[in-house]
Parts: sequence; C-alpha cells; structure tokens
Amino acid sequence: MTLQDKQLVIFDLDGTLAPSKQAMGPELAALIPKLLARVKIAVISGGGFPQFESEFLRSFPPGNENFSNLFLLPTSGTRLMVWKGAWTEVYNERLPEQERKRLIAAFGEALKVGGYHEPPKIYGPLIEDRGSQITFSGLGQNAPLELKEAWDPKHEKREKIAKVLRLRLPEFDIRVGGTTSIDITRRGINKAYGIHKLEQHLNIPISNMIFVGDALFFGGNDYPAKTTGVDCIQVSGPEETTRLVSDWLK
Repeated sequence: MTLQDKQLVIFDLDGTLAPSKQAMGPELAALIPKLLARVKIAVISGGGFPQFESEFLRSFPPGNENFSNLFLLPTSGTRLMVWKGAWTEVYNERLPEQERKRLIAAFGEALKVGGYHEPPKIYGPLIEDRGSQITFSGLGQNAPLELKEAWDPKHEKREKIAKVLRLRLPEFDIRVGGTTSIDITRRGINKAYGIHKLEQHLNIPISNMIFVGDALFFGGNDYPAKTTGVDCIQVSGPEETTRLVSDWLK
C-alpha cells in the first residue's frame, strides 16, 4: 500500500513502533521525522501518556522537536494530545471514580473465573487505573519483554478472562492488546472513536488515512480501527514497520 493520496498515517505503539514497554529503535526514530515532513502522523495505543513519552517521544534524535504534524491518542483513543509548544489535551473521556472502582473489582473476579494463576514474581501493578481506561497486565506492567512474549503468545489466557468480562460488563469495550494486556474502556470509546475524532479535528476523510498495527484480529485492541473502513496494514513488529516506512520514503 502506497502513500498516494494519503494525508494521515496512524500507528499503534506497542508491538508496532516499539517493543512492549521499550523505547522505539534508532532506525525507526530517524525515519519518523522524515515521514512527518510528508504526511501527518497519529499514534494511538492502550498505553498512558507517560508510556508515549518513554517509548516514542524520547527516542527522537536531538533537534526533532517540531511536532506540529504529530497527534497522540493515549489509552486507546480516549484522549487526544496536540502540540502547541507543549502537549495539550483536546479531549479526555475520563471514567468516573466509582465506575473505575467497579471495573477493577470486575477484573479481580474475572481473573479467578478465567483461570488466571498469579506467577511467582510480579513486575509492577497487575491492574492499572489510567483514568479513561483500566488495564490488566498478566505479569505486571513492567515485566521483561522476553517473559511477556512467552506468557500468552496465542492470546488464549487473556481471551478466557476477556470472555468473562464481556459477559459481566456488556456496556464496556474489552480488548486484548500488547503482549500481556487486557484494556477496558466505555463501550464505543476505543481506537475507532479516536480515528473518528481525528477525522473531525483534522478534517481528513477516512479514505485518506492508513492505519498500521499488530493486533488487527477480532478482539485485538487494533480491531476497532478496522471497523472505521480505514485502510489497514498488519505488521508483525517494529522491524516490519521500519521496512514499511523505509519503503514509503523511497
């Protein structure tokens, strides 16, 4: 798929631009500013804004701080951040505190019913309140990548838990994402919502966008993007994304 007639490229973050919870590689970090000079870029991910900073923004070489063509949508599109000399919030679909407490409690029940067995060592919180999203990570938020990749490569463990959550929380979106995560947002507030918000904010039609992600399968956290009708490219990881962007820049 070429960039002809495209005005906006939307990337997932974890597993697409960067390995899970790790910084984007130097080759891709050198290519993204060149792509920004040609088209607008948005990054949308289940991670919170601090994750965008550590994995993405801090990876750029010095002198690449002109982000006027860059748009960030943390926590699965529940927020939109734009650059105005500093990152400024356009909207935030924050969940009320009582609702967040209810979702955290539902996770606790679903883990038992879904057959989750807590590993001997946990790396950081298992369940994280991200304000507009509640996220579970099977080994903890900060587990080493090699352990995360080996824990649930076929998504079977998380799908059992997600199935329980979907039955108990029909008014919410429950998605498997990253390597060990399950994300919960309010129904319809997901990556599709974020893409439509970009469409309105930038006045760019869906037909002039491309979405690149690693979890476009049904139930994956990139799947809602597919439902918008945007042209989608499935990648296996950051290495394939690097080749894709390099080909676009030729």
